[in-house]
Amino acid sequence: MLFAAAVPLQAESFLRNAPAPFAEWLTNSIFVTAVVVILITWLARGATRSMQLVPTGRQNFFEALVEGLYNLLEGIVGRHMIGRTFSFLASIFIFLVITNWFGLFPGVGSIGWGEVKPGSMLPLAVEYVKEPLLRPGSADLNLTLGMATVAMVLWFIWTMQEVGPGGFIHHLFAPKGGMKGFVGLMLVPIFLFVGVLEVISIATRPVSLSLRLFGNIYAGENVLGLMIGLGRDLGFPPIFAAIASVIIPIPFYLLELMVGVLQAFVFMLLCAVYIQLSTSHEEESAH
Repeated sequence: MLFAAAVPLQAESFLRNAPAPFAEWLTNSIFVTAVVVILITWLARGATRSMQLVPTGRQNFFEALVEGLYNLLEGIVGRHMIGRTFSFLASIFIFLVITNWFGLFPGVGSIGWGEVKPGSMLPLAVEYVKEPLLRPGSADLNLTLGMATVAMVLWFIWTMQEVGPGGFIHHLFAPKGGMKGFVGLMLVPIFLFVGVLEVISIATRPVSLSLRLFGNIYAGENVLGLMIGLGRDLGFPPIFAAIASVIIPIPFYLLELMVGVLQAFVFMLLCAVYIQLSTSHEEESAH
């Protein structure tokens, strides 16, 4: 009988007995991420292999998803940026939803290597899984930090392409609202200070983006592990502990389904808002 312990903070090697190079870089979270990418690619190719004028099945679902995301993101980043940014932003959302949900599959985080409970009299000793075989990619800080870094690098490139270095500096430090004359001159120190704060905010965006996603998914994995083993921890008889490990986590599974979508949406939405803030033109903001 297997019970999941707390998900370790550091991802473990997927190939424990492999040579050093493979054992070091192929972690359980990287393996799961690769599986998710292959799964998304297979679903997308299958939905678009035989395109029909009147879509049905998977094609209908993918078209509705893409159209909904396109309309949403166009309203945020604007028509002048949607062509460049949509594929990245939509891919982030779809990838994160599937990655977050992958952690809810039976066996993810609860099958692996651990410790046998001392004094167990059961035919199958109760085992505490401390090194799971599979781990959701978004429960690994390396993935979330890498995604946030890539997002901010692309944000910088798109910003430079759209407004240029001068326009970006003007956006950060220049007086807002077209203030001129004596009043604008008096407000220059204030806007310079606000610009410095904005630079600090931009520099910390990868950290805030990555920690928000990682913290929510990592915490959810640990809560599910706690609920699965709650009957054992409360001293239930083995048969009742096994039943409790199935029934008690159900509400938390439903909650994690919503959290998985919400966190993917927040990540995508924040990236879109960052793009809009730095690439919108004053004449557009006035409308």
